Amino acid sequence: MNRFFQEELIMGQKEVLAGSCGSESIAANAVRNPIPAVVARLSEGFKSGSWASHIEPVPIPSKNEVIDLIELLQRILFPGFFSTVILRPENLEYHLGQQVSLLYENLAGQISSAIRHDCFRHNQLCSRCGERSYETAADLIDSLPEIRSLLESDIDATLTGDPAAANSDEVIFSYPGLFATMIYRLAHRLHELGVPLIPRIMSEHAYHRTAIDINPEATIGSDFFIDHGSGVVIGSTTTIGNRVRLYQGVTLGALSLPKDAGARLRNVKRHPTIEDDVIIYANATILGGQTVVGARSIIGGNVWLTESIGPDTRVMLEQPKLVYIGAQEGD
Repeated sequence: MNRFFQEELIMGQKEVLAGSCGSESIAANAVRNPIPAVVARLSEGFKSGSWASHIEPVPIPSKNEVIDLIELLQRILFPGFFSTVILRPENLEYHLGQQVSLLYENLAGQISSAIRHDCFRHNQLCSRCGERSYETAADLIDSLPEIRSLLESDIDATLTGDPAAANSDEVIFSYPGLFATMIYRLAHRLHELGVPLIPRIMSEHAYHRTAIDINPEATIGSDFFIDHGSGVVIGSTTTIGNRVRLYQGVTLGALSLPKDAGARLRNVKRHPTIEDDVIIYANATILGGQTVVGARSIIGGNVWLTESIGPDTRVMLEQPKLVYIGAQEGD
């Protein structure tokens, strides 16, 4: 036996012989038990409806199953990259048929939970929930070729905009910007189809994986490229044209909002419009629903912009004065 464990065993035996374990056991029985009172207070708060909870007779979408759907969609949209199956031209259709059939059933189940939960939450009578779920799942599946075509344009934009990108395989496997964009394009389509809750679960997963926060309601054109990515925020009413490039830390957000903004401004455009062929460098912030960045413009790093600019405009900060402390070359 290891010497350390021998010493522990001997020490434990000494405590038992000394009677200390028994006395501690007796003392533990006299310790205050907070559980019944806390459970009663928590239950009262949840049952009263004053705290958000899901105490309902209908299922709620499963976050884990939604993540499984994202991974399944990734395998469908990029066959051969994220599975152990070796694909050849002769078995590709069979493989895709199997994967898409699985997607159809599982997606319809999650959409059904989202619809039923939404109806219950807003005191609406559910009608044709199951049928609507399958119809909506079918609509998303119908969109997959177009979504895949958009993603191919995003890959091409990455290869065009980043000299460090060796090939499309590297982009598909390892670029966080493409992963976040893929989830955005799928979540955006579900939002267009009127699916509640699931699009935001998807975008939160993308944020968790990449630190890129793209609201599913935003509108983004083709050939979209996010380089590096961490800290990018794209608000819900943002409109982005084609061939736009963003770098890390870019915020496309709203101006300061009043306290009642959640209800009063929910359907008002609060985020900027970025036209075609714009480049926005690291940590730039562009705010406001009336702010338009004209086509082919360049926004420099760390710029704070709250007013519109015309096409072919460059917005840069003046070169800051650098202060050097210590010996300089040539002194």
